[in-house]
Amino acid sequence: MPIRDKRDELAEILLEAAALLRDNKDCELYIVNVSDSDPNAVWVTELWSSQDAHAASLEGADTSELLKRGRPLIAGAEPLKLKPLGGKGF
Repeated sequence: MPIRDKRDELAEILLEAAALLRDNKDCELYIVNVSDSDPNAVWVTELWSSQDAHAASLEGADTSELLKRGRPLIAGAEPLKLKPLGGKGF
């Protein structure tokens, strides 16, 4: 959850991250969402080929710069790890 009134700024940074991931074959899904009911909520839905691939994606200089800009805008996070079974788009 972003710091109050920083949702749009954080969402823009996350969309920049999404653009960096376009050619990353290990990133199968990266979607930035905002809440209709909570003006301060941003959710990112990610699907990676492996946990190691996700960890490796955080190592680049471009990613480090985005993390440096984005982290101060985050008031809290609620990670939820799921095991996808299938469906449309997967």
